[in-house]
Amino acid sequence: MAYQVIARKYRPQRFEEVVGQEHVTRTLSNAIIQNRIAHAYLFVGPRGTGKTTIARIFAKCLNCTDGPRVDFSDEDPRCIEISEGRSLDVLEIDGASNRGIDEIRELRDTAAYAPANGRFKIYIIDEIHMLTREAFNALLKTLEEPPPHVKFMFATTEPEKVLTTILSRCQRFDLKRIPVKLIVNQLEFICGNEGVQAEREALEAIARGSEGCLRDAESTLDQLISFCGDKIKEEDVLSAFGLTSRAEIQKLTGVILDNDLGEALKSLHILMDNGKDIARLNSDLLMHFRNLALFQISKGNRSLTEVSDSEWACIEAQSSKVSLEGLSRIMDILVGNEWKLSSAASRSVVMELSLVEVFKAKDALSLDVLLQKLEHLKKSSTASSGRDSSVPAKAQPSFSQKNPNIESAPRSQTPAPKVSSAANQSQRSEPVPASRPMSPYAGLAWSQKPAGVAVISQPESKPYPKDLNAFWGELLGYIKNLDLFLYGVLRGCVLTSFKGGVLEVGLPVQDTGLQLVLDTPEKKKIFQDYLASCGYPNCRVVFEASALAKMVEPEPHAEQQVAVEESQAGVQPQKEPPITKLTEVSKPPPFEEIDFKNDPLIKKALEVFQATIVQKGMDPKK
Repeated sequence: MAYQVIARKYRPQRFEEVVGQEHVTRTLSNAIIQNRIAHAYLFVGPRGTGKTTIARIFAKCLNCTDGPRVDFSDEDPRCIEISEGRSLDVLEIDGASNRGIDEIRELRDTAAYAPANGRFKIYIIDEIHMLTREAFNALLKTLEEPPPHVKFMFATTEPEKVLTTILSRCQRFDLKRIPVKLIVNQLEFICGNEGVQAEREALEAIARGSEGCLRDAESTLDQLISFCGDKIKEEDVLSAFGLTSRAEIQKLTGVILDNDLGEALKSLHILMDNGKDIARLNSDLLMHFRNLALFQISKGNRSLTEVSDSEWACIEAQSSKVSLEGLSRIMDILVGNEWKLSSAASRSVVMELSLVEVFKAKDALSLDVLLQKLEHLKKSSTASSGRDSSVPAKAQPSFSQKNPNIESAPRSQTPAPKVSSAANQSQRSEPVPASRPMSPYAGLAWSQKPAGVAVISQPESKPYPKDLNAFWGELLGYIKNLDLFLYGVLRGCVLTSFKGGVLEVGLPVQDTGLQLVLDTPEKKKIFQDYLASCGYPNCRVVFEASALAKMVEPEPHAEQQVAVEESQAGVQPQKEPPITKLTEVSKPPPFEEIDFKNDPLIKKALEVFQATIVQKGMDPKK
């Protein structure tokens, strides 16, 4: 007798022999027992999971002697004919090679004839998604109202390519990938019948490599028997197919979680030098980190993972070394790495870079966690400032003098100029320039104290300013001297409150994106430096929307300022002559892109928003 491969020799012949698809076989068995047999069935699932096998067993149940029945005899001639593929009443059709409308028309014409021997004429069409749209439409009427002696059974790996009109006329059964444990048990059964001694670890490696496909696992076992003889070890499986052992995967993940990048790259190079498949290695790493995540989510529920006892012990030991957020970021990198490896010319470099990214992302903080920490610091700072408001402050930092050789009088002896309400209004609309004398709130200098300069002693405690408008004007003048862009942004804002160590700045309600520009550590530091120079250290700056704030237009340029000054002085602007047919309209001066880009406000805006300047209508990538 000619040699028969293991996948065909051990192909299931009855429903109870089918591995891992009990939900399908039980439903079909009950349908036969209850005489609720439909006219069309669709079996969906990955390759090698038993779609065509179940259809063929179902055909045996329907056309066996004294059928339909589930417990048919293996010696039944009709069942033997179906198993050997020579039954006249069970026609297996390949949808990939018979996908046209002519083949479907022929099928429709032959379906009208009665079966030769059995009770039903059964059409098993494999890979039905390969049929053309015209062929599907030609099959619709026959599929919906077939003759009573006709049954259709379809199999496909891509149900999304099947027309919905076909799907709605079939009973659909989804076959799942077979678990590793069941594949290993089936391989052990085959090895026992074939007289092959195989290590449990070797069969587990075969099962993992098959990815839930029993036919692939059986074909791999058949190949290993030819390669190794009647003794199969794990090393033989790993070397023959470029797989990585569980111990090597656990070692690599261990050094990753221990933050040893050098050792991780060394282990990676050893695996690649030994001929390990990089894409498979990436997939194995992904599955191990996935098992770690499931362990943390399920709080140690082993039923969610398909691992051995030694691997489960490793997962328990490594779970405490990384957070769930870190595992999520690692898996995101490895999932994206699968696509990169499929099209990369240098796959080893891609794997090395992804390993570096894993180290960077493992301990990184997510945005949500960072915001929670900032909110916690904000609340703790507010609570501490409220508790310490009655405690006298420590000595404040000293400030520089214009003349370093002169010792100035204490700050408390400096007379404070009186500010009228009219002056307050003018200071709010137009901030005090940097060259004007400082107010009592602003300290003696805006710059930091150079070395060897005489200092001024500060009082232990200082009351908060009552005139917020005057204080805001002096603050804007300080900002204008340091950051012109920030000054332009704050011109329409107001100082709503300054007490308890908190400076509250009101922003225009209409400008919703202004808070994102201002609420940064760099911008807040400018405020805090000024407050410290005025004798208010360790203050917080808060930006909130306020109805008192308003959006203002940008300050006029030099030409506009001259025109305003001339109008205030009574100088009448020169009127341009009326445009007539004989009058030529002067062209505007050419636009100098370089001058525009050198504008300090434009530079600052590009820096804050991380933007670039492109010409209208042009592609920014060019």
